[in-house]
Amino acid sequence: MKRLRAVVVTLVVLLGGFAVVSAQNWTPLTNQPTFSASNAYLLTDGRVMVQDTEAADWWALTPDITGSYLNGTWSQLASLPAGYTPLYYAGAVLPDGRLAILGGEYNGGSKEVWTNLGAIYTPKTNTWKKLNHPSGWFTVGDAQSVILDNGTMMVANCCTTGEALLNAKTLTWTSTGLGKADINDEEGWTLLPNGNVLTVDANSGNTNSEIYSPGNGSWSSAGSTIVELVDPSSHELGPAVLRPDGTVFYAGATGHNAVFNSVTSTWSAAPDFPLDKGKQLDIADGPAALLPSGNVLLMTSPGVFKPDVHFFEWNGSTLTEVGKTPNSPTDVSYYGRMLVLPTGQILLTDGSNDVELYDSAGSPSPAWAPTITKFTKTLTHGKSSVVQGTQFNGLSQGSAYGDDAQSASNYPLVRITNNATGHVFYATTSNPSSMGVATGSLVVTSHFAVPAGIELGASQLEVVVNGIASAPVSVNII
Repeated sequence: MKRLRAVVVTLVVLLGGFAVVSAQNWTPLTNQPTFSASNAYLLTDGRVMVQDTEAADWWALTPDITGSYLNGTWSQLASLPAGYTPLYYAGAVLPDGRLAILGGEYNGGSKEVWTNLGAIYTPKTNTWKKLNHPSGWFTVGDAQSVILDNGTMMVANCCTTGEALLNAKTLTWTSTGLGKADINDEEGWTLLPNGNVLTVDANSGNTNSEIYSPGNGSWSSAGSTIVELVDPSSHELGPAVLRPDGTVFYAGATGHNAVFNSVTSTWSAAPDFPLDKGKQLDIADGPAALLPSGNVLLMTSPGVFKPDVHFFEWNGSTLTEVGKTPNSPTDVSYYGRMLVLPTGQILLTDGSNDVELYDSAGSPSPAWAPTITKFTKTLTHGKSSVVQGTQFNGLSQGSAYGDDAQSASNYPLVRITNNATGHVFYATTSNPSSMGVATGSLVVTSHFAVPAGIELGASQLEVVVNGIASAPVSVNII
């Protein structure tokens, strides 16, 4: 059992045990929210949509006219349908731009209920409507979800071996996932470059991992993780993030970590998280995110559900501790939610009203960037257009948590900068032809709507995904 804190923590203490690390990586938002920020999603118009912790109200963080999220502004959005205020649930931005959420370990109370309620949000109309659960599902709870490369959302039933696929047009469900070796509880899903989905079994009592194939709708073994990642008493484990080299860093709730090579389909042990004051750091539920440099940012804490957070970057061979946030001494890893912004910064929420941005060193390889191959040079404000190119979905889902929360951002955004003023506008993208990752030379098409209020004249247009932008192309807005 775990819950986010219900009050804002303002205590700032730096504790010993490690070498002192600088907090220069983290910057609080200039305009902090008035609510307790938890799950966050990147909408396809560049706004960030955030839930007030286990509440019905949702808020949007809109970047300022220069494209800065640091100096962005908050506005309240529509509230969830009556009776649905979930905590720890499945969620994803659909290819058409809507946000679908389902389940909840809690639903407006202190007792676990593993609800099967759901809702879907339409940004264009700022409205929520109820989303029905799959037929015969009595629980969904703190379930995991993923958008498959064909754009279909797959969701787990937390407490069985059942999974289902959402038809976004009819909002109906189809069963899938034959042959799952154990129940889905506490597990996470990672989308691989070949379109398959990786998970580590949390309830089988061993080091087994599995692969889901969308082609045949079934699970098969992906081999041993070599080291034990799952805490045997709580069944918790940590997030998994795909890196540009095709490896997945899988964080453990035991202090052990592992790497899955998606090219060779093999596992190897990674370095353990270190001890802090004699206590083992781990991620027993918690966030991670891919940085533009290809490093993975990780949020750890000692033991299972114990406070004092430490952040690390994984570069493919070593773990390096980086700066703390003001709430780190009293935070636990599971408090955190990470989201990759179009700027390349990582937005961190922790169930308080302190929202932080992480700025990292290093830069992406040019080979990782989206490439625009076809576009319209003259765009009309308030009208739609199409852009084509490669690697519009990035090389990874971007951020991860596992069950409880998902905030993938592997879909293209269109950013337009006016030449004369330098002002930044995001078009609203929709229905990219692929939602895969690391799609290489595959040509991807995305629709986008030019904002009605955009500044006219000569501008630069970029496609940006997971904080990495394409080379700009010149357009004229009329």
